[in-house]
Amino acid sequence: QVQVVESGGGMVQAGGSLRLSCVASGSRFSINRVSWYSQAPGKQRDMVATITSDGMTNYADSVKGRFTMSVDNAKNTVYLQMNNLKPQDTAVYYCYANIRWYNGQTTRHWGQGTQVTVSS
Repeated sequence: QVQVVESGGGMVQAGGSLRLSCVASGSRFSINRVSWYSQAPGKQRDMVATITSDGMTNYADSVKGRFTMSVDNAKNTVYLQMNNLKPQDTAVYYCYANIRWYNGQTTRHWGQGTQVTVSS
């Protein structure tokens, strides 16, 4: 089994920074691709950033130039560095991991989410 756990959320003022972490714990798998999603109250869950195991990234237009995603394959961990945060970034941030098992199968897993609150 694999467990996906996010951490690093919190409350910051506008212009501040946070670094979110997402760890996929377990054994006999590797990260194929991981995405961060954000969900504000009453809104749908939207993709914020995606990274592949070889480090290729894709970002939503709203966070380009402010957020940076990175991966540590040895630790099965991805990070989301969030700079110049804005009040509109306030949301619960979820990690969505696409896992490749050693037998070749792939599975997808959501984390429980971490709250990011940006005050003006």
